[in-house]
Order: sequence, then structure tokens, then C-alpha cells
Amino acid sequence: MRIGRFGADDDPAWVGVVDGETVYNVPEAAAEIGVDLPGGTVDLLATWGWREKVELAVEYAAETGEATYDLESLDRHAPVTNPAKVICVGLNYADHADEGGFEAPDAPVLFSKFPTALTGPGTAIEWDPTLTEAVDYEGELVAVIGDRARNVDPENALDHVAGYTVGNDVSARDLQMADEQWVRGKSLDTFGPIGPDIVTPDEIPDLGDLDVWTEVNGERLQASNTRHLIFGIDELVSFCSRAFTLEPGDVIYTGTPDGVGYFRDPQVLLEDGDSVTVGVEGVGELHNHCHSDQ
Repeated sequence: MRIGRFGADDDPAWVGVVDGETVYNVPEAAAEIGVDLPGGTVDLLATWGWREKVELAVEYAAETGEATYDLESLDRHAPVTNPAKVICVGLNYADHADEGGFEAPDAPVLFSKFPTALTGPGTAIEWDPTLTEAVDYEGELVAVIGDRARNVDPENALDHVAGYTVGNDVSARDLQMADEQWVRGKSLDTFGPIGPDIVTPDEIPDLGDLDVWTEVNGERLQASNTRHLIFGIDELVSFCSRAFTLEPGDVIYTGTPDGVGYFRDPQVLLEDGDSVTVGVEGVGELHNHCHSDQ
């Protein structure tokens, strides 16, 4: 399944399942068959038996044509909003660590974004140029937690993942370097684009062999593959769960490969009017534009 959030005009956004150019409104279809499902992704993932209930709703919508919409008629939103945690993993590709002058870590390096940083596909990455003059891109595969996880082993960790989406860990490098820690420079509003959909694990044949890329204004600046991750998704989920409880809807940015703009010579920093596309093979492409204004 491909699970996203959609709306039209000023209507509240709802969870939908994407099938080609068709979108099924999950709460609307579920109500028709007497099943109560929430319209928000975090609440949906916290609902007992959500997968089976969503499948029943989609089956009904597909058979009857009820709660069925054309994708092009809808607005897309971030597939997850208001998660309890947005967890990020630093230096999880050896080539990225090397380009920044760091040694590859012996254990996952965790930091966080505030949930208010999250934004969706097609929206603007925005910043005040009097606050930061060094905005950078970081294309990543993102995992979304589906079932509560605490002290899980790597062998069972992926059972707690609802699916995967595409993310851009946008970074204000001057703030990051000035603070000597990463939260502020990573957490400006709109600095956490994700989307377009959450793709469930059954749609991904090999999580450890997915191409990951980033393009700025059509030029490919990052190109790697998840086989180069230092710590796999199973290790990351297990590592996090040993320190704190992972809840449904929690988001994990799994790390970016080399090719970020700040460490290029000359540097390639994002500017007003730039377009950024992050892609992950089999998961999708995330498009955003940049807007810098006081």
C-alpha cells in the first residue's frame, strides 16, 4: 500500500491509499462499512488492527466506487504530521562522514528535529536570510514506526515499521556549526520535508538495495544506495528502542549519503527559487521549492 494524506480546497486532510491515479479516502470508506478510522496518520497507526481495517475500507471503495477520487484533483500533504518524535541519524554513510572530515561512527549518532519542522511534498522550504545564510539539502530514506517498540532485537525490529517515505533533512549549516550541536540548525520550520506517501514494506523487495538521490534545479548532486548505510534500518530501530520507546507515527530519518552542498568545492547552498527533488527507488520522489524572505 501507498498511504498518504490528501485534501481539496480548505477541507481537513484525510488519510488515503493511492492506487495509480486513484485515491481511496480511508475514513470515509471505513465509515460506510461500519468501521471507525481516524483521519490522521499518527492516530491511524495507533489503531489496533489498522492494516486489516484499511484493507477492508479500500476493498469496499474499489468495488463500489464510493470514497474514490482522482489523484490530480487533490492536494497532497505530509504523510505524517505531529509525530511524538522525529529522530535523525547522522553520519550513517561512510562517504558522507569522510566528506565532512569525520570518522565513521562505531554506533548510530542520533539527533532530532522538532515535529514543527515537518512539511509535505510541493511545499516551500522557507528561511529568513538574516537568520541563516547556509541552507543545505540532505536526501534520505525515512522509516515510519507502526507498532510500539521498546527493547526490540534487530531480528524483530522491522516488524515495528509501518512503512517508508522520502525525506530531506534540510540543514542550516551556519547555525549547526555555531551551536556545535545540531537541533536548532535542523529544526527550522519547513526544514523536514517528507512524502509523498508511506510505502508499506511488502511493496519494497530489498530494503538494503535502494538507490537514493538528490537533485537541485535538475542537477543530480547526491547518488548512492542503501547498501552503503553503515547501520541498517533494523539496527537503527533496535538501537533507538533500547534508549526510548518508539510510538506509532514516529519518524526516523536514516542518514544521508555524500554530495551535500556545504562540503562541495565550491559550495552549493540552497537559494531562493531553487527546486529540490529527493528520490528513493521504489518509494517515490519528493519535490519542494525554496523561498528565502525576511
